Amino acid sequence: MRYLSIVLLALISFEMNAQELFVVTEPASNVPAGSIGVRVGQSLMKKEIGSGSVYNLSPEVTWGINKNLMVRGSVFSTNATNGLKAEGAGVYAKYRFFSVDDLQSHFRMAAFGRYSWNNLPIRQEAIDLTAGNSGYEAGLVATQLIKKVAISSSVSYGKATANKPDYEFPEFLASNVLNYTFSVGRLMHPKKYTSFKQTNINTMLEFVGQTLTDNGKSYLDVVPSVQFIINSQARIDVAYKKELYSSMLRSAPDGFYLKLEYTFFNVTK
Repeated sequence: MRYLSIVLLALISFEMNAQELFVVTEPASNVPAGSIGVRVGQSLMKKEIGSGSVYNLSPEVTWGINKNLMVRGSVFSTNATNGLKAEGAGVYAKYRFFSVDDLQSHFRMAAFGRYSWNNLPIRQEAIDLTAGNSGYEAGLVATQLIKKVAISSSVSYGKATANKPDYEFPEFLASNVLNYTFSVGRLMHPKKYTSFKQTNINTMLEFVGQTLTDNGKSYLDVVPSVQFIINSQARIDVAYKKELYSSMLRSAPDGFYLKLEYTFFNVTK
């Protein structure tokens, strides 16, 4: 009976977390403690000026240090200049400081920070610390899960710096930024959870916005996506990002995402 209770609680816990693995935003929940996640993120974005597309490749490794703290390292590669090559790297950390858990719902809050290095020429007013800008970011995220639906929102302050060693940050561009996101996700399949081996299918709608606090320019994107979780360890994300509005120059705002991830559990325990 005790073993059955543990299994049921584990199944409920996984079902609750399944809708929180958003594609372009981060929830307040962390990866499992002691786990190592390996992800390959890819995007193909249509150039705003001229013809063609920009391909971005970002390998990532995430470590769940404990239930409240996780860290991630990323490498940024792009074909924006002279073929595909590594153009930068970044570190990200998230600390969950508040959690209220019930049987079929929970609410969580976390603080996060990011530091990135890039050596690409600075080609746009929008600030992107994952593809084009060096700098740092700090913020808060809150996530509410009720049964099969998760709602998450975040706000953060960021600062762009020089892309050393070759590119100083232009004096005529705004370097201070306010980022904000709102995401909703729902577990679509299975209707009834009976096994860890069942494939989960989640659908999501994410909104990603930014305001340059120096001059008030802003943009807002919408990102619909579908996600597959296979055998509780492998994950496939497919998404499309579309600019809803923008008052700033952006080099490649629209395009497709494909992310592949595999999690190794209980590696560091």
